[in-house]
Amino acid sequence: MLSSELSSELAPALVVVGRAMLGCLFVAGGLRHLTIFAAIAKDMEGRRVPFPRFALAAGTAFQITAGTLLILGMFVVPAALGLILFTIAATVMMLNFWNMAGETRGWAVNNWLSNIGIVGGLLLAAAHSLA
Repeated sequence: MLSSELSSELAPALVVVGRAMLGCLFVAGGLRHLTIFAAIAKDMEGRRVPFPRFALAAGTAFQITAGTLLILGMFVVPAALGLILFTIAATVMMLNFWNMAGETRGWAVNNWLSNIGIVGGLLLAAAHSLA
């Protein structure tokens, strides 16, 4: 068991590292979108997302910006809450497992569960910044 003195010294570092890891996830995802933009836009169009190229560009810019803010520890609450909304919207639009079968369905369900965990981490980042 860690002493309370060590715990109080370690806690802030853990928060910074965890927040940076969450931010990196979104920055890396946004940068990856830039490299496969046409393919994602085509997939979004097939899923009948309105204005798929615009939605993808706006979402990608938001991911990179909000993720960077988390990494830097700036505007953490609005960045985290915005990324929660982004994650929920992207999950519903792109991981509609209820319309899938076989291995694709399993992959989508697994990604839903991962995204639930990511939303939990974002809630913790926002809550810590409010404390």
